[in-house]
Amino acid sequence: MTRGELGVERQGVLTVDRSVVMELVRLATLEVPGVAHLGAGGPAWRRWLRGRPVTVAIVGDGLKVRVRLVARPGQQLLPLASSVRAAIAAAVERVLTLELRTVDVLIDGVGA
Repeated sequence: MTRGELGVERQGVLTVDRSVVMELVRLATLEVPGVAHLGAGGPAWRRWLRGRPVTVAIVGDGLKVRVRLVARPGQQLLPLASSVRAAIAAAVERVLTLELRTVDVLIDGVGA
C-alpha cells in the first residue's frame, strides 16, 4: 500500500501463486489430530500413480479444494473428515480471505 498526498490509501494487486494455496491447505490438514500424512496409502508405486495429495481450483472469487490423506489407526473417519474440512476452511478464510466453495476429503488409507 502506498499513501497519496492527501493521506488516501491506495491498494495494489496481490497475486498468490497456486503453490502457496496448496501449501496452506497442506499445513492446515497436517495440524488436524488423526491425520497420519497426506497422499495415498499403500505401496510407494500406488502413491506415485495417484498424483498430488492436494489440488486446488480457483473458481471466480472462491476455491475448490481436494485433499487425499491417510488417517491414523483408531480414528473415526467421518469426524476426521469434518475436522479437516473445518481446518482448511478456517485457514483459507483467515489467510486468503477467499470463499471456500467445496472441500473434498479422500481418506485413502489407515496407517502410520
